[in-house]
Amino acid sequence: MAERQQHRRRGAGVAAGILCVCLAGSGCAQTGAAVEDTHGGETVEMVRRAADALVGARSSKARTSMQMATGGTRVTIRGEGVYDFRRQVGHLKVLLPQDPAGETAHRPIMELLAPGALFMKNRGAGVPSDKWVRVDTRTLSDGNLVTGGATDPYAAAEVLRGARTARYVGEEEIAGTPVRHYRGTADLRAAARDASDGNAEALAAAAKGFATAQVPFDVYLDEAGRIRKVRHRFSFVNGQQNGAVAVSSTTLLYDFGAPVDVRLPDGEDIYAGKIAEE
Repeated sequence: MAERQQHRRRGAGVAAGILCVCLAGSGCAQTGAAVEDTHGGETVEMVRRAADALVGARSSKARTSMQMATGGTRVTIRGEGVYDFRRQVGHLKVLLPQDPAGETAHRPIMELLAPGALFMKNRGAGVPSDKWVRVDTRTLSDGNLVTGGATDPYAAAEVLRGARTARYVGEEEIAGTPVRHYRGTADLRAAARDASDGNAEALAAAAKGFATAQVPFDVYLDEAGRIRKVRHRFSFVNGQQNGAVAVSSTTLLYDFGAPVDVRLPDGEDIYAGKIAEE
């Protein structure tokens, strides 16, 4: 048991490193005031059901973007891949920004997403290139909404199950698809209560670990009620900084029904040794 807990802590440290590589040594912007929303029962329910519409769509391709402010400079971590909403598994290739001097190009981080777990390759000094690092996302204080460098697409949708306020902003277009734009605030505690088994514990951890359980969002739904784009603004507590850090996480979903072939690593492919600090 002690060895397993130690391995989880090591993995969590590697995951946190994805965000800390951008935050270390810099001051960060504070979260802005939340938009004043109107309560609309039908609108709120529509937003809450968006995750169910994704399950009905089975799968999609995804692009992710996580932006934060460090020392007056905005840095962005980008990801791209596919996701199976029924099995709650997916894979992403995550690209870290260059070092401030622009001299170091980081290798893409390969991530496999699964209920309660995050597998990463090419992350962590001293980890063999053919090995994966496994992180129990239920042990992360943000439920892996932030520290993995990309928000799990289905977890992003399930945050909306906690929608408390929502208002219709207007009609827009994303990649040629007409969408309806809604803006509101979700409560992570409520989202955890209504989430699937795969995300309930992680969202509950985020509700306790973030600076606030209230999450402002913008979501864009197509005519089938499916999420085409969702942006969350998290208030992340970084141990290396005083106060909270403003993190904006955006997920774009497209090509619904795309084939998804995700094979989780076997035990012998998971690195269990010491991970050096970067």
